[in-house]
Amino acid sequence: MNGSAEPAKPAKTLPDPQPASDTPRPPVKKLSRHVGGPSIKSALNGGQVNEEAISTKEQHELYNRPDLTEAFTNEQLQSKWKQYLSSLEDRPNLKSTLSREPELRADNTILLRIDNHVQDDLIKNIKPQLVSWLRRELKNSSIDLVTEVNETEGPKIVYTDGEKFEEMLRKNPDLAYLKQRFNLDFEG
Repeated sequence: MNGSAEPAKPAKTLPDPQPASDTPRPPVKKLSRHVGGPSIKSALNGGQVNEEAISTKEQHELYNRPDLTEAFTNEQLQSKWKQYLSSLEDRPNLKSTLSREPELRADNTILLRIDNHVQDDLIKNIKPQLVSWLRRELKNSSIDLVTEVNETEGPKIVYTDGEKFEEMLRKNPDLAYLKQRFNLDFEG
């Protein structure tokens, strides 16, 4: 130590924060999100741009509107269903899932039979949009969509050589003789 002390530096002072109530906030601009709006991919590929997109507010109003009660036929439903499918060119999995013919029930419930829970999840993601669109197009607010999963147990897929041999053996038991005669090993 050389005996000289450094002078103390004054502490930096920060401006006092103003109370939150005095701070003017810029107005929040709410964006209208269009569900099922134009697809950029489709537009870039020269596809059709869907300008009849329904905003979420319109979707909510259509979904909860009790006064639309116009009757419609199964043929009208099928026509509108196909029209909706044509707007799904950029979503082939969803289009394939919805390509099954829906069944119109007496209470204006639309039943769609599907194969598995993956398809069910795809439909759940677009159900509000689809139902709102159908309600608007068919002018009936009692339309609803339900799905029925028909998972069928398909044939077991054989992978290993041993499984393939067992499957062939069920079809032709004489193969056991050939395996023994030529000392073949399919257990690998």
